[in-house]
Amino acid sequence: MQTRQSEAMIWRHLKRFPAACIVGPRQCGKTTLAKAMGAHYFDLEHTPDRLRLETRWTEMMEGKDLVVFDEAQCWPELFTRLRSEIDADRQRKGRFLLLGSVSLELMKQVSESLAGRLAVVELTPLHAAELPEINLNKLWKLGGFPEGGVLDGEESFDWHSSYLKLMARRDLPQWGLPAEPAVTERLFKLIAAKHGSIQNASEFGAALGLSHHTVQSYLHYLEGVFLIRRLQPYHAKLKNRLIRTPKLYWRDSGLLHRLLGCNVKTELAAMPWVGESWEGWIIEQVLACYSSLGIEVEATFFRDRDGLECDLVLDIEDKRELIEIKLTSHPAPEDLTKLRKIQSLIGADRLVLLTRCADVVTTGSTWMTDLRGYIAAVNASR
Repeated sequence: MQTRQSEAMIWRHLKRFPAACIVGPRQCGKTTLAKAMGAHYFDLEHTPDRLRLETRWTEMMEGKDLVVFDEAQCWPELFTRLRSEIDADRQRKGRFLLLGSVSLELMKQVSESLAGRLAVVELTPLHAAELPEINLNKLWKLGGFPEGGVLDGEESFDWHSSYLKLMARRDLPQWGLPAEPAVTERLFKLIAAKHGSIQNASEFGAALGLSHHTVQSYLHYLEGVFLIRRLQPYHAKLKNRLIRTPKLYWRDSGLLHRLLGCNVKTELAAMPWVGESWEGWIIEQVLACYSSLGIEVEATFFRDRDGLECDLVLDIEDKRELIEIKLTSHPAPEDLTKLRKIQSLIGADRLVLLTRCADVVTTGSTWMTDLRGYIAAVNASR
């Protein structure tokens, strides 16, 4: 089994809390990881497993082994029952591990029944920090889903096509998205076409024959099942007029590339959207690296109406970092000048030019580095 960087953090949480909850997209590896951690596993999306759990409930509650509940949001009464069990013996730690692919419903149940009784961990698809030996171009092209080809010798987008169809036609309707599958599939492609751009729900609505508010609700739902990221804009009281609308990204680059018509022979560098694809992929790699280490990060982007912008603003504990992402091995001096101008407006402890450069500098308050160098520096600082 591929080692997941988040596993150590999950065990740390289980030493402090009676339960932990792993959230993340369907098929990102939650079940594989949980089965490796726990002796007892129940998939609550399937009726036979719910019946098996009912018959063994007392045994599971009294036992000392970790009990795993997969797709926990599919059985809402579980949360109140677990609350009773936990409250009966609050000193027992590391009893339960909950998994879920629908953050909206799961977090609602957690906040209503299990607040203060468990820790929440997001598991992403595989990322560069977990795959130190992999060719990064392959990871970028195929994305990080374990079954998506990144771990195999053969490259293919067949899995990605099936994943998107099943999400649109089976999973999302079952989870409550009130959209026809054909509409969902069209929305997928519209988002891919605008990957890395400022969100425009009215434009999507005009293309789909839906209202602005309906599109907003659909985007909110897709964000809640970890398919897309709406990167929020940086807000502050400045003289500069700031953009106040989020940027839209597909979180997994493999799914993005499939929606944009890629096949195994596609040369990403020749595509007109290659810069936006690289930008979104780097953002996900950076945030996944911090998340898997248990480091809380507030991520935004900076853009004013005069065109001054920075791809990623990270507030990490009491530090601020500005990251400019460039698909080049030779960043221009103007890139650093721009970061310094933004630093003078909002402050920053570190400026980062994250490129494909061969010369890596990760000392002091100004870094010029590639992704591997950035990850190594983050790990070394912990």
